[in-house]
Amino acid sequence: MFVVPKPQQNYLLAALPAPALERLLPHLEPVELSLGEVLYESGGALQHVYFPTDAIVSLLYVMENGASAEISVVGNEGLIGVAVFMGGESTPSRAVVQSAGQAFRLPGQQLKDEFNRHEEMLLLMLRYTQALITQMAQTAVCNRHHAIDQQLCRWLLLSLDRLPGNELTMTQELIANMLGVRREGVTDAAGKLQRLGVIEYTRGHIKVLDRARLEELSCECYAVVKRETERLLPYFPIRRDKRKE
Repeated sequence: MFVVPKPQQNYLLAALPAPALERLLPHLEPVELSLGEVLYESGGALQHVYFPTDAIVSLLYVMENGASAEISVVGNEGLIGVAVFMGGESTPSRAVVQSAGQAFRLPGQQLKDEFNRHEEMLLLMLRYTQALITQMAQTAVCNRHHAIDQQLCRWLLLSLDRLPGNELTMTQELIANMLGVRREGVTDAAGKLQRLGVIEYTRGHIKVLDRARLEELSCECYAVVKRETERLLPYFPIRRDKRKE
């Protein structure tokens, strides 16, 4: 049964000035996003933007030989399709649903009209874009300099921050594609985390048992992204393990 989400379940929509949100409401279309669904391909013109409510979307760069690597994740803190209001109209990345759920779809022109009309919305969207760029840059550094174990921890934490619970539905093959590594590397890394009692992994289902320990095992990249996200997007409540407070 499809339960229509509320726009306020996306923190970026909820942070919009009331007049701007009211103008967008008639054009926001609730949609279901299925695992592995491609929202747009590299180089394609972006006709719509998406505001996830409980889904997570990965932005991937795809090489000529088909290899890919994730550059950022987007969930209920933001939107997919920043190229629409940045003036590029297209992007070299592919947007793939990493965790199934719901979102609101909005025609790109409606967003551009509002972006150009309202100074507060312009500032909000630019701050979100800066946070996204920070995540992309830190991911590039992480993929180059840190072990697969640390990359997996960072990836799990970023995903958890955008989900209501502590469980993810994700195959090791898909995780490997996201991280741009061999599946065997993900299998080994996930096995280590399970033996340490940090996660429980069964047939494409990951349950995080100890978030505090997961943060300790991650590289500094997650903390960098978290700090910058909290600074730029004060409306987005980053989840914390209460045992650390």
